[in-house]
Amino acid sequence: MKHKKNDMLKKILIVCVDIACVIIALVFSYTITKNLLPDTTYLSLFIWFAGNVALVLIVYKLSGLYSVIFSSAGIIDALHLCFAMCCVLVANIIYVAIIGRDIIGFSTCCVYVSFLFFLTGMSRFWKRAFNVCRFYISLGAEKKKRVMVIGAGKSGATLIAEMQTSDKTDYLPVCAIDDDPEKIGKSVCGVKVVGSTYEIKKYAKRYNVNELLVTMPSVDRARLSKIISRCNDAGCPVKILPGLYQLADGQVSVSSIREVDIQDLLGRDAVKVDINEIIGYIEDKTVLVTGGGGSIGSELCRQIASHNPKKLIILDIYENNAYNIEQELKRKQRNLNLVTLIASVRDYGKIKDVFDKYRPQIVFHAAAHKHVPLMETSPNEAVKNNVFGTFNVARCADAYGVETFVQISTDKAVNPTNVMGATKRICEMIIQAFGRHSNTKFVAVRFGNVLGSNGSVIPLFKQQIKEGGPVTVTHKDIIRYFMTIPEAVSLVLQAGAYAKGGQIFVLDMGEPVRIYDLAYNLIKLSGFEPNVDIKIECTGLRPGEKLYEERLMDEEGMQKTPNGLINVAQPLKFDETNFWHHLNELYEAAYAETEAMKTLVKEIVPTYKIDTRE
Repeated sequence: MKHKKNDMLKKILIVCVDIACVIIALVFSYTITKNLLPDTTYLSLFIWFAGNVALVLIVYKLSGLYSVIFSSAGIIDALHLCFAMCCVLVANIIYVAIIGRDIIGFSTCCVYVSFLFFLTGMSRFWKRAFNVCRFYISLGAEKKKRVMVIGAGKSGATLIAEMQTSDKTDYLPVCAIDDDPEKIGKSVCGVKVVGSTYEIKKYAKRYNVNELLVTMPSVDRARLSKIISRCNDAGCPVKILPGLYQLADGQVSVSSIREVDIQDLLGRDAVKVDINEIIGYIEDKTVLVTGGGGSIGSELCRQIASHNPKKLIILDIYENNAYNIEQELKRKQRNLNLVTLIASVRDYGKIKDVFDKYRPQIVFHAAAHKHVPLMETSPNEAVKNNVFGTFNVARCADAYGVETFVQISTDKAVNPTNVMGATKRICEMIIQAFGRHSNTKFVAVRFGNVLGSNGSVIPLFKQQIKEGGPVTVTHKDIIRYFMTIPEAVSLVLQAGAYAKGGQIFVLDMGEPVRIYDLAYNLIKLSGFEPNVDIKIECTGLRPGEKLYEERLMDEEGMQKTPNGLINVAQPLKFDETNFWHHLNELYEAAYAETEAMKTLVKEIVPTYKIDTRE
């Protein structure tokens, strides 16, 4: 109520200012031109004054000039003002030509409208004009960050203009960079385009730049990666304007700028999926996501929620994560039929109850222990949760006629050197065994590291940089495949559309990346010199860790799907009777807290190489 009252008072004040501007402009035009004719009466003069006051207020209202936010008034508002002035001028000329030829002359009309335009413009644009003046005389410039704007296109120009006129930013644009030779040497909002991206380091030093702002939202990832690499050489912190797909509202502003993330250096465009294929099998279905509060599980829930499921069931043992994704979806998807359950996949009775009560049609099984070093010291827990958690959910999916069951696997399941990867390989075998005999389409999706997931190395590196180092890498030559969480989940969803039963889908994650290079680039992006300001230390491979991951076993081969980034590994044949027998022994041994768990796991997964390091 108070806000509405204040808003009304402001509008009344603006109207009063406009009336004053009209009167001042009328008096000024009369004084300058002395163009009132001898037979002019005070009545006719009053009519001219009153008519213009009413005319201006009506035209301004229709032109939207009473809806302008003064602090952000821009070129569109200036055009509206020009249109309003044209209307006022035309109306006065018509008045003089038809009625007022014996009262005032045409020159008086022109002077009046010109001065009114000046006064109204000042009343609407004074704040931006003041900020521009303050920018050019460098008031407070010593407190601002001197920035180089990389990209002198539309987005760069918009940001420069905002930095020059806003009193809420601490950026001072001192130069711009662009690879378009037509722009080099010219100015954008008074800021000179000094050179190309190959000259970033040179001009950053010449202009004493404190920070680099990359404003190229439409550039592809491969080129962006190269540009950011050139920024690294300048030794300044780098920030970036998000891609166009992230600027959903079309607004470009300083607040949109974020720190460069390591995913900007992957050197490839974001993975695209066929949304129609995903909607085709999720829409109007009851979907269960186990481990729904985790990194992959929560993103699965987000993307499933946007594809119109009949009901989404989030199941997780960790209540905080489950609560967080539940509240997020309630805010963003108000019409979503959502159920959140706290349960462990180890508890067969509870899982059976969930299937009996909710009858899910599609299941995404993401619940698992995934931390390699932790599982090396707790192998029984890895088996209980990963192997028999998967068995419990798969068993219920088969019994209750689930249409599609998608198991989230990992490239660590291929020729595993750690118990976590070995248990995930057993999970794949469980899926394939069920898939051969069930009406349910059981599939597994295998992929590598995901950026930003729980336990990802990137948050650890950022924290170590924040603390001043050292940044720790286990081995200088260790490599991993990387993909963002949304990319991986999108492909998991599309893989579900290709499910036929018993398949293992393998995601193409591009070229592998050296972890040492990730650490090096992240330090550079933070504005430090690697191994000078912040050391990179190689600590040695951890138990169960290997230098490189493999996506396929030699015997599996590879088949393409309609989406070239999703491949199908050929199912491996194994003795199912022997497999189930070993699985029973494994169950008893796990709950008996055996010390020989890794040896028992190797009997089921012959390619498992037990790491004997302590």
